[in-house]
Amino acid sequence: MAINHLHDFLQSYFTAHHCTIVHQEEGALTVQLTEDMDRALMNRPFYWHYIKKMGYAGDPKQLTLITDPDKRDGKNEWIHYGSPRLHQIVNHLHEHEKYTKLYERIDTNQKTALYPWLVTNIKISYQGKQKKDEMVSIGLHLVNGAMKVKMMAILQEKSLHNAISDYCFTISPMIKLHSGFKRIENVLESYVQDQDHDWAEASRKKMAEEIDLLRHFYKGEGNEQDMKKEIDDIQKRYSPRITFEVINGGIFYLQDHQ
Repeated sequence: MAINHLHDFLQSYFTAHHCTIVHQEEGALTVQLTEDMDRALMNRPFYWHYIKKMGYAGDPKQLTLITDPDKRDGKNEWIHYGSPRLHQIVNHLHEHEKYTKLYERIDTNQKTALYPWLVTNIKISYQGKQKKDEMVSIGLHLVNGAMKVKMMAILQEKSLHNAISDYCFTISPMIKLHSGFKRIENVLESYVQDQDHDWAEASRKKMAEEIDLLRHFYKGEGNEQDMKKEIDDIQKRYSPRITFEVINGGIFYLQDHQ
């Protein structure tokens, strides 16, 4: 499931940044980068400096990302939770586009209402003996309270713009943002509680083994302060915990036929 979430996230990310999807299949995605995205992701500052100095247009690269480990071929780039490339993409979103407000483009000659959706892309981190991240995209209708998962996949099918279309008007939210975020948080907490938590028990078991081994090592040494410090380090490293991090989001005004 995490692989599918990652594939959807990447597809939405590159589409939102005006990159062309050249080819995609389950577990693999090839995109044609724009100049801006090549500059942001491909680490070629000297190339672009030279090209612009010479007055040329430049040649942004194509990038093929593999999200299914069974499809790794040694030629294209395997991207996964925790990989440097995914960290780079997430940091790019943090730095440039954490929050936004966009309107669905409607071609109409009669008055049309657009309804507000609170959309958030959230990273769930499961940390303990091992670390696993999962991307979740949730949309909340701020008038009737309807909620949708994989909201970025829905938005990807729409034409979104910074300015509202002619003849369109917005409906005021009935649900305040603070309350909306709380609803999304409650859904995420329920989702996490329903997961298999064997990983947490394995983390606690490993933590107990490490502490027992440490106590055995310090037995008779009399250096309680050093032992306590190392036990604290082990507990920080292995104590199971789950955190939520909002990667980006915004308010999207959409026609009410979602």
